[in-house]
Amino acid sequence: MSDPIRLLIVDDHPVVRDGLSGMFASASEFNVVGEASDGAAALQLAELLHPDVILMDLRMPGLDGVAAITELASRGVAARVLVLTTYDTDSYVLPAIEAGATGYLLKDAPRAELLRAVQAAARGEAVLAPSVAARLMSRVRTAGAQPGGGRGPSGPDASPLSEREREVLELVAAGATNREAGTLLSISEATVKTHLLHIYAKLDVSDRTAAVTEGFSRGILKPRSPRG
Repeated sequence: MSDPIRLLIVDDHPVVRDGLSGMFASASEFNVVGEASDGAAALQLAELLHPDVILMDLRMPGLDGVAAITELASRGVAARVLVLTTYDTDSYVLPAIEAGATGYLLKDAPRAELLRAVQAAARGEAVLAPSVAARLMSRVRTAGAQPGGGRGPSGPDASPLSEREREVLELVAAGATNREAGTLLSISEATVKTHLLHIYAKLDVSDRTAAVTEGFSRGILKPRSPRG
């Protein structure tokens, strides 16, 4: 049996922290190792407690969520950050993802969805609320429709992915984690996450497995020949 996922909960509302803590503490797959009321406290506890996942609110007094995520990345903290907030506008979503968040969920997410999301984040998988995924998809499609926006030749076999996105998808198909893909491509893990989010939007999927499946279906990925 694997060890429970070590979870740090960061939110400036005590009632929210208590509710989340109680919810995760009731499930044997999780171990709530700490709670913080702002980004500064989250940084201290993250370095002290070494959580696997940090459940991070965005709007907090003092050091907010995006600033905390940025600082966690700069300090090399290995914990995955899953944003949990009430805001799904571009001004919140994009900065959080670019700062290095593994996923972005809204506080109205059902309990089962939230538990699964934390487990997925612990594995390094990108997790997005449906409304957030739709928003990112819309942005990618709008950008692609602009003159010089990067759309390739039309037709069912045309790949909507950039060369770097295709490289990331190939590594994911080969079983690489985000960190391993970043190392192999000489880019940061946060950049790999951003590429994956763009891939999900362009392929109209919501996770890694579906992206790989769709990649093979569209001919973007080619089956590897058996080694002789």
